[in-house]
Amino acid sequence: MAEDCAALIEHYRAMRADLAAAIDGLSDEQLLDASIDGWSVVDHLAHIATWDEIRAAEVRRISAGYDSAWRMAAGQDDAFNELSYELRRQFTVAQARWELQQTESTLLEALGAANQNALDASLYGEAGLVSHHAAEHGGWIRRWREEKGY
Repeated sequence: MAEDCAALIEHYRAMRADLAAAIDGLSDEQLLDASIDGWSVVDHLAHIATWDEIRAAEVRRISAGYDSAWRMAAGQDDAFNELSYELRRQFTVAQARWELQQTESTLLEALGAANQNALDASLYGEAGLVSHHAAEHGGWIRRWREEKGY
């Protein structure tokens, strides 16, 4: 089923605004506190950026008429997330923010340039066309803030 491009762009803007609200007012020290099930807020931001980067590439790939490169078998998603975490866990607050901003721009540009084929959500693998991933992580960050009194 094809999605509406303008609605998708608005969806991702809203997801990012929700994530920004979840981290608003946190100090750099708090952003680096790795007590959200072993991850810091910076780790969460880098994780979201990773998947948005992949999603943008998928939009372009599928728009060009090619198959998804991100169809994973059971367990591969967790293994990829662990590898991605290990590779990006040294990010500073500044880099995590930059990565998030860059990947948001890249995703929105890809969606804005997408053809009708790329708006068919059934063509996507693990980095699906429509995602609530940022909101999910924002919810975990909010819960953590409440528990910590931040």
